[in-house]
Amino acid sequence: MTSDNFQPESDPSARYLQHMVAGEEYVKAITSLESDRRARAAFQELVLRKVAPGNTLFDFGAGAGIDALFFAERGYTVDAYDVDPRMREYFARHCRELIDAGRVTLDCRRYADFVSSRTHGAGMRAAAVISNFAPLNLVDDLPALFARFHDLTTANGKVLASVLSPYFLREMKGRSWWRHAAHIRRNGYIFLPGPQAPHYRRSLRNFAELSAPYFELARVYRGLPPLRGADFAASPTLAWLHATTSRFMFLEFEKCMAHGAGSGNAGQTAEGL
Repeated sequence: MTSDNFQPESDPSARYLQHMVAGEEYVKAITSLESDRRARAAFQELVLRKVAPGNTLFDFGAGAGIDALFFAERGYTVDAYDVDPRMREYFARHCRELIDAGRVTLDCRRYADFVSSRTHGAGMRAAAVISNFAPLNLVDDLPALFARFHDLTTANGKVLASVLSPYFLREMKGRSWWRHAAHIRRNGYIFLPGPQAPHYRRSLRNFAELSAPYFELARVYRGLPPLRGADFAASPTLAWLHATTSRFMFLEFEKCMAHGAGSGNAGQTAEGL
């Protein structure tokens, strides 16, 4: 079945709620595989390297609160958002002590209300938005979401996101990948079914274009622990090759203070990919 059988919706909650497991069932599924545990640990380590404890993180697509709990226990303040009421219920129970202590907050608004709202007061802004295990792959309107991230973050804020890689070598062995390769190359994305929910696979070029003018795609990391310290690629020749080694790729976006006034690194990093 190809992506032509699926039509993206304006609110990601429809796909998200209908197809994905949630709460305790999700936690069991997401922690059962060694590969998923390694990917989560690698992303958490990346965040620890990039943002010092004591700062505020905004956890978008926070799910059951696994990452929120991890970072709050290590000295961060965590503000979180998730669209699924079942996830939010588990999150509230899982992080209850930290919520009561004021170290963790959970935004329970509808997605449309969340993405259209604005933050007032620099003191409430996050040093980084984090988004683990591919919530960005579920979102149709990424420019609107990056505008919201821009509003949520401090002057030097960044976005650190774990997303599904369209370049994963293991998937290239299947016929499905080759059916979609030309579409991804031409349009920068493909909209796919399951296995858990319909989602986008986006190229680095597509992420760079859709994050502008609010953020620049600065670095691309493989979605596993770093190899001998060489854990990112910033050249157009190597960036996509670096993303072939794992199912996930970790993207680091740097904030543009004036819309459209960035240094242009994003275009160089993702050119033609």
